[in-house]
Amino acid sequence: MSSAVPALSTGRGMLYITVAATSWGTAGAAAALCFDGSGLGPMALTFWRALGGLALLLAAAKTTGRRLSATTPQPRRHRITDTLVNGLGLTLFQAGYFEAVQGTGLAVATVVTLGAAPVMIAIGARITMGERIGGTGSVAVTGALTGLAVLALGGGSGQVRPDGIAWALLSAAGYACITLYTRAQGRAGRPRDAFATTVRSFAVCALCLFPPAAAEGLWPHSAGLGRTLALLLYIAAVPTALGYALYFAGAAIVRATTASVIALIEPVSATVIAVALLGEHLTAATVAGTAVLLASVTGLALTEARLAVRPRPAPAAR
Repeated sequence: MSSAVPALSTGRGMLYITVAATSWGTAGAAAALCFDGSGLGPMALTFWRALGGLALLLAAAKTTGRRLSATTPQPRRHRITDTLVNGLGLTLFQAGYFEAVQGTGLAVATVVTLGAAPVMIAIGARITMGERIGGTGSVAVTGALTGLAVLALGGGSGQVRPDGIAWALLSAAGYACITLYTRAQGRAGRPRDAFATTVRSFAVCALCLFPPAAAEGLWPHSAGLGRTLALLLYIAAVPTALGYALYFAGAAIVRATTASVIALIEPVSATVIAVALLGEHLTAATVAGTAVLLASVTGLALTEARLAVRPRPAPAAR
């Protein structure tokens, strides 16, 4: 039986993850602006992000006539597992990241989250799927982490706080779980609809976050309400509804470790936004770290492209 969803090429999958990671870099900056004067805390902001993204995706489905029932022949138990794993992982990833941004600052939170994720994913992919990084991939991952370390030590103005670091590590763990599970489903050849997966994941995320968000305070201050609503709408639309739909589609095609390192573009885009919109100044160490990071991501992407065009060995007879 052929899948109702056309298969993506590896190159297009990497492009989708690149666009998603770039958009995610803007979410942290928007969140930092939103914390300043809105009265919303990390849990409330994440709740509105998930609920807003869910509403936009449902509106898009209604406008285009797209059915949210699976367009691929996926068993019920697989859909339930998909919903729980991706929804809970998304909740931890998003809430942990915004908690880290508030706790230890945008630069440190982004660097720790996206720097720890590739290490977690590389270990997890090796244990659960037997993925080998190879010599070139190992150099690229090491280079990416080195670039992130230089960014953290040389360019951050935020104070490093242990509680913020802990939240960033939990956020990285949530991201690692989503990436590993999504890639495992792709390797197993299980058909899935990225759009439907994204919608269900946001629904789980919103449900999980409602109690802590209500306890924290759901409603923003009336002062500057228009600015707050504009920031919330942007967070829900671009780095959430669009970003995650692209990510779920690309992560099923691209190797888990590759997807995690491509997503390291996020701190680069966050740095560019900080300079262009927030008036922050780049140090020499920040420029050097960004250059190393981009070179590492490019090298890993080229390695992935070469692996994708190699002929696969014929399966052994059983």
